[in-house]
Amino acid sequence: MIVGPRSQTMSVWIQAQQLQGEALRQMQSLYGQHFPIEVRHYLSQWIESQAWDSIDVENPQEEFRAQRLLETLIQELQKKADHLMGEDIFVLKLKLGNYATQLKNTYDRCPLELVRSIKHILYHEQRLIREATNPSSPVGLLDSMSQKHHQINQTFEELRLMTQDTENELRKLQHTQEYFIIQYQESLRIQAQLTQLAQLSPQDQNRLLREQTLQQKRTSVENWLQREAQTLQQYRLDLAEKHQKTLQLLRKLQTIILDDELIQWKRRQQLAGNGGQSEGSLDVLQSWCEKLAETIWQNRQQIRRAEHQRQQLPIPGPVEELLTELNATITDVISALVTSTFIIEKQPPQVLKTQTKFAATVRLLVGGKLNVHMNPPQVKATIISEQQAKALLKNENTRNDSSGEILNNCCVMEYHQATGTLSANFRNMSLKRIKRSDRRGAESVTEEKFTILFESQFSVGGNELVFQVKTLSLPVVVIVHGSQDNNATATVLWDNAFAEPGRVPFVVPDKVLWPQLCEALNMKFKAEVQSNRGLSEENLVFLAQKAFSSSAIHADDYSNMTISWSQFNRESLPGRNFTFWQWFDGVMELTKKHLKPHWNDGAILGFVNKQQAQDMLLSKPNGTFLLRFSDSEIGGITIAWGADNPNKAGERMVWNLMPYTTKDFSIRSLADRISDLNHLLYLYPDRPKDDVFSKYYTPPLSKAIDGYVKPQIKQVVPEFATASSDATSSSSTYMEQAASPAVCPPPQYPLYSQNPDSMLDPEGDFDLDDTMDVARHVEELLRRPIDNQWLPHQPT
Repeated sequence: MIVGPRSQTMSVWIQAQQLQGEALRQMQSLYGQHFPIEVRHYLSQWIESQAWDSIDVENPQEEFRAQRLLETLIQELQKKADHLMGEDIFVLKLKLGNYATQLKNTYDRCPLELVRSIKHILYHEQRLIREATNPSSPVGLLDSMSQKHHQINQTFEELRLMTQDTENELRKLQHTQEYFIIQYQESLRIQAQLTQLAQLSPQDQNRLLREQTLQQKRTSVENWLQREAQTLQQYRLDLAEKHQKTLQLLRKLQTIILDDELIQWKRRQQLAGNGGQSEGSLDVLQSWCEKLAETIWQNRQQIRRAEHQRQQLPIPGPVEELLTELNATITDVISALVTSTFIIEKQPPQVLKTQTKFAATVRLLVGGKLNVHMNPPQVKATIISEQQAKALLKNENTRNDSSGEILNNCCVMEYHQATGTLSANFRNMSLKRIKRSDRRGAESVTEEKFTILFESQFSVGGNELVFQVKTLSLPVVVIVHGSQDNNATATVLWDNAFAEPGRVPFVVPDKVLWPQLCEALNMKFKAEVQSNRGLSEENLVFLAQKAFSSSAIHADDYSNMTISWSQFNRESLPGRNFTFWQWFDGVMELTKKHLKPHWNDGAILGFVNKQQAQDMLLSKPNGTFLLRFSDSEIGGITIAWGADNPNKAGERMVWNLMPYTTKDFSIRSLADRISDLNHLLYLYPDRPKDDVFSKYYTPPLSKAIDGYVKPQIKQVVPEFATASSDATSSSSTYMEQAASPAVCPPPQYPLYSQNPDSMLDPEGDFDLDDTMDVARHVEELLRRPIDNQWLPHQPT
């Protein structure tokens, strides 16, 4: 057994030598005439220091690097042999010298095969070491993704060997057939000679001898031809069956790559639209698709050559039908590959506003390998409706219908030599107009889905095969005004989260399990707020209570409940004029724009209702406060705190400040507002407020410049603050929320319970008709002419 910590510093070869049992046997089986184990042993340090993985063995342009490595390996081996000292090393020196010659003879004409062999050996050594180091896991440190990729690469290697085998068989068949034709010509020549002899006199002794000899020769040749024809037919059948096996494996691998890996990439791309992790690079997928294209094309050429050989020398039998079937199959396989790898690398925005510039990128993963870029195709973009998309996938004639007009909707595909990618980058598209269909029932315009259709046509193999390719974008919702954005986003969120692979465009379930929606909301929230702090189980219970108008307090109570689209964003919440999604979207927007650092610090509980806040705060000392999102207003956050009841001595109560919105925070930040309110002492449960918020306070204003000072906005809650004697004697005047001169010292406000203001009531509710919005009031104050009461008496 290998000791884990040591294995991190030891060379691979030292660790490999410590393998035991079956693992040791597997390691030894990696070596042979193609690469002797002695070479691995004596050149272990040099072998492990080379960048074998950086060489693409499928790229002929890498042959020069591989040749240099082969030459260096031989030099190192000869140098090692020359420097061996001591007794009983004569035979070993001879063996190493022979190995150097052997490796040169084996790989001199195909140095990339040496690289392939060494990569194979090193990979399996490391795998065996990992398995031995971590016996509880059969794959050691290989995760499932790496294991799957390894299986795909192994299948490619198997296909390469099978294709090489059929190539050798095809050449052998060609040589056999050519010799057969020569012998067949010989039989025709003998027959011609016999025909000439038949014109001579029957008594001609010379004729009889010649005739007898030629007839014997003809019989011999014809017997050979008959036997050889059967052999040829069998060779052809064997070759066709080998091609069948190759195509079966090809189709299986292509299904894994296109229907599993590529579909998973597209699904990740769709979830990325909801804030999920990036779909990742297409480079690995492209390399696989290119290998598929290359292997398919090689086999297609072999099948065509086999068909050509059959036409040159027709021999009755089942081969003709087999070759026709193979040719049809290989054409279907390459057609599926080409059409499936025409994909949208960068999706257009899924909420698409008319008269607004947008971009998208389309890519053909096999374009470079099939030389499509030699005659670059043009791609056209069209917007179509959900119904038109359905008709398109059913191959119904859509008569080139569109549902709108896109400007700058044509783009030529460009080949990027450095990356080997063929793509069309639409940079300046704009939706000029949209044609909407008749809506169903309660469906609104922001529930109507469209899609961008990208289509192109190109040929492969010198116009041998012509492909018409099409691909649809993720569904888009078209809006004409920014006020429609949040409802359109809800449609997109639901579609991205709950779309099933292979669906009819753009069908989604009307109801989903609540935990499924929680996952989507959490993903969206973290992405929008750009925070690692997602929604906790308590937050999700709060959201469930809001969505279902329920008082259940355990997450398990909602685990089997379903929520419908109507509950999500069609029906208003009870007693409100907005939907569940509109409320949640407002919270996200507010947090993203103004509260992100406080959310990340854990300073905002947020998802707490009024009763929960009251229960929490009444168990804490006066001056303890918390921040929660407003239930009654979209995109609002309120401060709740515990204090004495001004109307009943000895009784405590919870006060709720009128909710702040984006408009308020554009005037004064949350941290500064909390700083202004001296009666707020501890952030729930017991954190001194300055410890939490002081790093976000706005620094004090600078001294007067040229005799002028800037006014300063401060927040005041009259029930909990009165001007001190110092403030009273100064020239400053405070009015609910007033702009005060920066030169005035901050007044100290004692708590008092008299004269309740209409801004707050004992229940923490607000009379919106009688209460002046704080932000509007401040703006009004700032617009008024500044008279002398606002300024210190200084000469102008």
